[in-house]
Amino acid sequence: MFLSVFDIFKIGIGPSSSHTMGPMTAAVAFLDRVSNGDNDAFDPQEVSRIIASLHGSLAFTGKGHATDRAVMLGLLGFRPDAVDADLAEQRLADLHQSARLAVAKCGEVAFDPDKDLVFDYGPALPLHANGMKLTALDTAGEPLLSETYYSIGGGFIMTEAELIASEKGPDSDLHEEQEAVGYPYPFGSAAEMLQMGKASDLTIAEMKRANEESVIGADALTMRLDAIWKVMDNCIERGLTQEGILPGGLSVKRRARAIHQRLLDQSGSNSRQPHTVNDWLSVYAMAVNEENAAGGQVVTSPTNGAAGVVPAVIRYYRDHCIDCTREGIDTFLLTAAAIGGLIKHNASISGAECGCQAEVGSASAMAAAGLCAALGGSNEQVENAAEIALEHHLGMTCDPVRGLVQVPCIERNGMGAIKAVSAASLALHGDGAHFMPLDNCIETMRQTGQDMRDKYKETSLGGLAVNLPEC
Repeated sequence: MFLSVFDIFKIGIGPSSSHTMGPMTAAVAFLDRVSNGDNDAFDPQEVSRIIASLHGSLAFTGKGHATDRAVMLGLLGFRPDAVDADLAEQRLADLHQSARLAVAKCGEVAFDPDKDLVFDYGPALPLHANGMKLTALDTAGEPLLSETYYSIGGGFIMTEAELIASEKGPDSDLHEEQEAVGYPYPFGSAAEMLQMGKASDLTIAEMKRANEESVIGADALTMRLDAIWKVMDNCIERGLTQEGILPGGLSVKRRARAIHQRLLDQSGSNSRQPHTVNDWLSVYAMAVNEENAAGGQVVTSPTNGAAGVVPAVIRYYRDHCIDCTREGIDTFLLTAAAIGGLIKHNASISGAECGCQAEVGSASAMAAAGLCAALGGSNEQVENAAEIALEHHLGMTCDPVRGLVQVPCIERNGMGAIKAVSAASLALHGDGAHFMPLDNCIETMRQTGQDMRDKYKETSLGGLAVNLPEC
C-alpha cells in the first residue's frame, strides 16, 4: 500500500494531529457533503442545524488538545494547512456570539458551541479510541445526514464505513496489491523494501523518489519537499525566539529560547562538555514542540505530538554534521517517510491506539533511518537504524498531563531525537546485519499497543497524568 511522503509529513497546526488536525479535517469533509446534499440525497436548503459529539480519547483529552476549537474551525471552513490565525479567532468569536454557521448552498445554519458540541465521556465508539459524530438536522429536528469519523493518527481520518472496509479480511491483501499498482517500488514491509533495493541497486530514498515522481513528477516533488523542510526549519526558528507561558493552565514555561542562548554563549560549565551536542538536539526538538503546544504551524512527523524529532535531527545534520548537503535533507525526508509509512501501514502512529511508542517511537525510527541514509548508510544499515530506535521506545505510554501536549511530550521529543542519532551511529558502525528485523519490531509495537490498557493511551487517565504534585 502506497503512502506518500506528504501523507506522513503534513503541514498543519498544533497541538495535536489526531485531536486537532483530524477533527478539523473531518468537520470540513462533513461540511462538503452537507453543501452537496450528500450526492443529491437531500436539498441543502433543508439543513437547519448541525450537531457534533466527541467520544473516547477525543472527549477525555479534547479540551487540552483544543478539539472543540478544531471542530468549530472546520465547520467554519478552515483547513489545517491554511489557517489565518487572526481571521480564525475573529470567526470563532462571531460564532460564539451568533451561534450560526454560513454554509455554502445551505445559507445560515444553527450551531451553538455550548449546546451542539458534546463531550461524551462514556465508552469509546467501537472501532477506534478517537471517534466523533456529526449530524445535519432539518427544521423538525430529523437527521438529514449523519456520519461517524475516526481520527486515526497523524491527521488521517476515516469514516466508519472506510474503517470497517480497511480492517484485515480475506480480500485485504488483494485490495492492497491493487492499490499499489502503478508504483515502481510498492514495498509493504521492510523485508520487501530491502529486497527491492537489492534487485534494483537503488537506495531507499531513490525508490521512494521514483514512487513519488510517478504521481507528481520530479519538479513538484522537489518543490514540495522544500516546502516541508522550510516549515520545519521555520518552526524551530520561531520556537527558539519565543518566551512566556504555554496555554492550557499548567503554567509550563517555554525553555527553548533560554537554553539556546546559553548554548550560543557557551555560558555555564555544562556548555563546554562533549555531551552538549545532546543539548542542541533537545533544544531544536523542544522549540518545535513548544510551538506545537502553543497552537503554531508544524509538520506532522508523523504526528504533532512527535513533531520535533525529525526536524531536530535534520537541523542537527545540517548544522553539526560534516559534509552535509541540501540533497542530503531530501534523502533524509524520503527515507524517513518510507519508514513512517511502513509503521503506519503495519502497526500505528496513533498514541490513542498504541501509546507514545507509536508517536515518538515512530518518529525516532524515522529520524534514525533518515540520518543514517543522509550520512551514506546502506539500505541494510538504514533498516537497522530504524529498528534500534523503535526497539528502545517499545512500551512507552501516552499520558499527557491534563490532556495537554506539554508534559511529558516536549522533553520526550528531545529524548527521541537523541536516541535517533545514537541509533543511526550504531548502525553505521555495523554492516547492516542484526538480530531483530524492523518488521518484527513493528509487529511487537502493534501487539504491545493492543495489550496496553486504555488509561495509558492518550486518555490522561493513568501514568504521569494522575501522579501530579500536590502544589
